[in-house]
Amino acid sequence: MKKAVLTLSEQKAELEKVVRAFIGFFLKERDFSKIVYTEWTAKDVLGHVASWHGSFAKNLLDAVHGIKPSPFKGSLTEVNEREVLLMSNYSIAELINKIRISQELISMNIDNPNVQSIAYKKGSRDYSPVEHLEVVRRHVYSHLKDLEKLYTEN
Repeated sequence: MKKAVLTLSEQKAELEKVVRAFIGFFLKERDFSKIVYTEWTAKDVLGHVASWHGSFAKNLLDAVHGIKPSPFKGSLTEVNEREVLLMSNYSIAELINKIRISQELISMNIDNPNVQSIAYKKGSRDYSPVEHLEVVRRHVYSHLKDLEKLYTEN
C-alpha cells in the first residue's frame, strides 16, 4: 500500500507538531548530559537540531528574498561535529529559543509562492518546500524518538 503524500499545509502542521514535542522534551527537568549517541549528550542533540533548523530557516529566507544561498559546507559528519561544538556554548533555554525562532520563520515563509526550491547543503540537491518539510520533520522526529527511548529506559 502506497503512503499518502501530504500537502504543503499538512507537512507544515506536522512539522510544527513534531517541533513542539521536541521542545517539550527539553522543557522537563532532566539530566541532559546523558549520552544519546556515541559522543553526543541530549544537550548536543538539541544543539544539532537547533543548528540544522536555523540553517533551514536561513536557506528558506534566502529563497524568499532571491538571495544566493550559503548552505552548510562539508560532509554531514564535518557539519554535525562543527555545529554541535558551536552550539555547545548555548544554554538549553537559548537552544530552545533558537529552534522556536527558526520554526516561526519557517511557518511564516514556507508557503511563499516565490519559493520553488530550498538549498540543503553544498553538494546536495535543493528540495521543494514540501520535500524539505518532510525531510526536516523526519529528522527532528527521529531524534525525539531516540531521546524518549533513552529516557524511558533509564
